[in-house]
This record gives sequence, C-alpha cells and structure tokens, in this order.
Amino acid sequence: MHRKGVGLRLSACILFLGLLCGVWADGLVNEEVKRTVDLSTHLAKISAEILLSNNGRTSAQSFILALEPEFVPHLAYFGASVKGEEDEDEALELKETSIKGQSGTFFQVQLPSALAAGAKLRLKVETVLSHVLTPFPSHITQAERQLVVFQGNHYHFSPYPTRSQTTRVRLTSKAAESYTKLGNPTKNEDAIEYGPFKDIPAFSQDTMKIHYENNSPFLTISSLTRTIEVSHWGNIAVEETIDLRQTGAYLKGAFSRYDYQRQSDSGVSSVKSFKTILPASAQDVYYRDEIGNISTSHLQVLEDSVEVEVRPRFPLFGGWKTHYVIGYNLPSYEYLYTLGEQYALKMRLVDHVYDDQVIDQLTVKLVLPEGARNVHLETPYDIERGTDQLHYTYLDTFGRTVLVATKKNLVEQHIQDMVVHYTFNKILMLQEPLLVVGAFYILFFTVIIYVRLDFSITKDPAAEVRMKVASITEQVLTLVNKRLGLYRQTDEVVNRYKQSRDSGALNAGRKHLEAEHRTLTNEIAALQSRLKTEGSDLADKVGEIQKLDGQVKDLVMQSCQDSERLVTGKVKKEAYITSEKTLTGKRQELITRIDNLLDAL
Repeated sequence: MHRKGVGLRLSACILFLGLLCGVWADGLVNEEVKRTVDLSTHLAKISAEILLSNNGRTSAQSFILALEPEFVPHLAYFGASVKGEEDEDEALELKETSIKGQSGTFFQVQLPSALAAGAKLRLKVETVLSHVLTPFPSHITQAERQLVVFQGNHYHFSPYPTRSQTTRVRLTSKAAESYTKLGNPTKNEDAIEYGPFKDIPAFSQDTMKIHYENNSPFLTISSLTRTIEVSHWGNIAVEETIDLRQTGAYLKGAFSRYDYQRQSDSGVSSVKSFKTILPASAQDVYYRDEIGNISTSHLQVLEDSVEVEVRPRFPLFGGWKTHYVIGYNLPSYEYLYTLGEQYALKMRLVDHVYDDQVIDQLTVKLVLPEGARNVHLETPYDIERGTDQLHYTYLDTFGRTVLVATKKNLVEQHIQDMVVHYTFNKILMLQEPLLVVGAFYILFFTVIIYVRLDFSITKDPAAEVRMKVASITEQVLTLVNKRLGLYRQTDEVVNRYKQSRDSGALNAGRKHLEAEHRTLTNEIAALQSRLKTEGSDLADKVGEIQKLDGQVKDLVMQSCQDSERLVTGKVKKEAYITSEKTLTGKRQELITRIDNLLDAL
C-alpha cells in the first residue's frame, strides 16, 4: 500500500513537471518570500518581498508573476518593483500572459537588466483586492459589531518553487473569531504569523480562512462621473458626481437616532463622514445633493492640499447609499502647458475621494476648448475610450470636443496623472469677445428702441412684501436649525465629560453654548422685528419659537448640572437616570413643538 501511494505521487509529480517545464525550466526559484496580508480595511492588500534566484545556466530577461483564479474577479491593482539607484523602488513593466494548463492570471515582468546565472534579485510585489471581505453574519443590529470572513491562500501563488516563506496577516483588532491553523501559527494582538514554510512546490494552494471583527468604513463608489472642463481663459472646472454605498453588513431592524447620538458604541460600523482631498489650488468648492447645498461639510485649506470633510445628511449603514456632487475650480497655468499651437493638459485621471477608496465604475469626461483638434490621450494604465461627444456652453457655435473614458475597479494606486495633447489656433480665442461685442450692440440697440416707446408697468406691492417675508423666513429656519445643533454638540460634550471627568472641558462647552446661543437668539430676534415691520403674522410664531427654545436651553443646562453632580458623587446613578429620562422627554416634546412651528412658517 505504501509503495503504491509513493508511485501515484511520483506519477503526479512527473505529470506536473511536464506541464510546467516551459515555466521554470529557466531555473528561477523563490529563495525567500515574506508576505504581508493587510486586512485592516475593507480591502485586502497583499505585499510580498521576494528574493528571486536564477539557478539556471543562462541569464534571465524576465520572470512570471501569478494570481490565484478565485482572486481574478476582485483584482484592482497588481504591481512589481525592484530597488533602483539611491534605494528608490523602480516600477517594473507587466504584460499579461498565460500558462498552458493553468488557470489564473499571469504577468510577464521584464527585468531592468538581465539576471545572470547564479545571481539573486530582491523585488516587491503588491496586490490590492476589492470586495473579498464578506460580512458574516450578513445582517447585524445597530448595537452589534461587524464580523467579516477572508478566504485566501496560505502560500505565495507562483509558477516557481519557493524555498522558504512566511506570512503575516494584519487585522483591525485582536478580536478574531477563528482562523486556520496551518503550521501552528502564532497570534499577537492584531496580527497572525504563519510559517516559515519550507520547499513549497509551484502553484501551491491551501485555503486560509479568517473570521474576525472589522468595523472600518466599507464604502464603495458604485459610480463616479468626473467632468473636467478646460478653458484657455485661465480656469479648469472639475465636477464629480458620485453614487456611494455602504457594502458592509446590512442593518437589521429599525434605526434609532437617539441611541446613535447618545451611545458612543452604537453603529460602530456605520460611516458618519469621510475626508476628500482636493488639489492645493482648488477654489470655489461646493458640495450638494438633490435637495441642495449640504452645509454640514467642513473645508480646511492646508499647505499642499484642500481637505473637505464630507458628511452626508444621514449616517451610512450597511446597504445604505447616497448621491452627491462635489466641484471646484483650478487655475489652468498649473496644469496646462503650451508651445505655439501645441497644448498639453496634465492632471489626475481620478482623485482622492476617501482613504482606501474603491470605485466600481469610473467615467471621465474631458471637455476641451472649442476648436481643439488632433486630440491624443495618454494614460498611466489601460482605460477604455468611448466615442467623443460634443458639449455646448456659453458663446459656443459648433460645440466643444468631449473625450469620454471609462474604467472599472479602481483603488488609490490608480491616482496617477494623464496627459492630453491637442492643437488649438489662438485666433479662435477672439471668437467669444466678438460674440460678446455683437451681443452688447444688439442690447444697446434694443434699449434705444425701448426707451423711445411708452410702456406702463404697474408694480405689485403685495408681491414684494411676500418675497421679503419669504426671504426672512428662510433665514429664521437656518438660524433655528443651527441653534438646535448647539444642543447636540453640548450633549457630546456631556457624554465625553462623564467618561473623562474633565470639568474644564464641560465648562468650556457650556460657555461655548452660552455665547453661540446668545448670538443666534439676537439674530432671530432681529429677524422677528423685521417680520413685524412687514406686518406678517409669522412674527408671533417666531416669538413662540423663541420662548420654547429658552425652555429647551434650560433643560440642556439642567442636564449639564445633573451630570456634574453625578460625576462629583452628589447624586446617585439611579436618581440621575430617572431625572435624565424626564429631562430628555420634556426636551423632545419641546423640540417637536418647535419643528411643528417651523413647518408652519
């Protein structure tokens, strides 16, 4: 029985060697492989440092890298590099190829110089996979934490044999439900160490399965349309239309905003906000959705970039999605180069939307000046060119050329520059000024005729009053909502105080509330006076809102005092909970009455 098993294994090895003779007959061997599998985000980032040895008799001009068949649909980025001069990584050129009798994706990598027989080369391979982490369970409640499953390969998948290999798996936390135990791995805090494994045959696979906690933002851009409009009058307008969804575990049950705001561990896997990084010269930034401008966003200008804190109107739980538009202007002299009639535009094909971004579908629309011709697009990676379109804007006559390009499954490594070359006759820049002069000539001529005719226009005072009242009411709504937001900020200060017992932070929060509340209340009172002047009966409703808000503020201040008494031990926890519940109920009732009055304005 033992001899028969040995014979079968020997036959299998001979057959396997026959299939692979064309792959590693050149004598290439992975002497040492150090893999790192980073699962700390919603992406799987696999990096491998490989010591490649040429044990053949002739020099090698290239080698082959491989990717497991099950990872092919999830591959977002694949790259290889070697140490160049001055210890800088030099990227290697990859060309997709195939190996007879083997499934998967294979890349032929051209070496910068021939690898002599007996020589060794240390290189780095980086792989980024999207949508490989599966939430398990697939549905969780608002109070539960998110668990995910990763299923991969214990070994470095390669067409060459590997002498020695280690694998380090990085997790988001030390909470791991289960993981495969090949080779008796060790677990330290948020990492699992596998290996070393010795003498691994080519194309070896062994399932690695890890079930662990991962509450990082599982954000996916299902669709991004990036429109870049170039003007030779000194401006480049960029607008991005984004469909964003949360691809983590689906929310099970109803969403409680009260628990979400009061409990710090409620909805830990949800996404409240994220940072979008714009170029340092970005100006006139706007962020809006179908309803209008989203005022909860914040913009910070740094030395080398502009950061926009994108905060959707609601937190994003698993299965939830949002749609928004963000745009800005750039000075063209930083990105547009010219030599005579030759122009070159160099800027990013896709920009940074959020950390560890995933873009399922990207569409880039590049609007060139009217009259551009001989257009040529250079991209750092393969991208699908669509049919050119025409776009008409102010003072256009025959339309502007629009380049359309699409690509799927992009990550941060795809944030690279593209170059668009085209020719443009500068005489055409006089077209728009001449059209403006002609338009003004027609306008003046029309005015001359108009002033010589007798038209009687009767003004409608009532309509003007209604317009003024509507404008004042809109301002009142904005200020009241902003004042209610102060109370939510104070609640957060109180919650942090109960955890940190930092009375200084609590006093600072109360002072901030008093100062901001006083300012907003005075502004609302001034608007109320204007409504009275216009004779609107809405002034009484604004006055009632002011009275109710004063009661809400008293309840908020009472809540601050009660929490201070709780922390200092002047009141028992049971009495505090009862009092806080009563205060919260009264406060919610008052806010509901205020909302009803706001709806009536």
